[in-house]
Amino acid sequence: MGNLAYYKMISVKQLNDKDIDLCYELDSNTISLWSKKQWSEELKKEGIKVLGLLLPDSVIGICVLQVVLDEAHINYFVVNQKFRKKGFGTYLMSYLINQCEKLKINKLFLEVSHTNGTAEKFYSRFDFCTVGVRRNYYKDGSDALLKEKFLTNK
Repeated sequence: MGNLAYYKMISVKQLNDKDIDLCYELDSNTISLWSKKQWSEELKKEGIKVLGLLLPDSVIGICVLQVVLDEAHINYFVVNQKFRKKGFGTYLMSYLINQCEKLKINKLFLEVSHTNGTAEKFYSRFDFCTVGVRRNYYKDGSDALLKEKFLTNK
């Protein structure tokens, strides 16, 4: 099935604490960032929006956004391995940026490991710029690059 057929079936919806298993399963099969308990805690935090990128039969991407006043932080962003480099991450990020602009968010932040060149390249396509470094931030000892994007609210 070509990408065009997928795009006709794709949707984005807000996930909630009933979707913990879906979130944890996708995380476990990709970047293994959070435990089930951490997912549970994240989904209960104030200002958290969890967006799921869906095909009719599965969640193929997740973005966790924390909104604080007129800024937002992307706490988590992943697309299932077999759907990468096919435009799904771009679709989800574009949707997210559009939602942030509607919410009158001025700045968007995220962290990415300095060893993750693919993700860094992806974020730079959306005009995220490195504004700081958090040394030894990740479990493996790698540094986190703090990235920022200014949004143009129409």
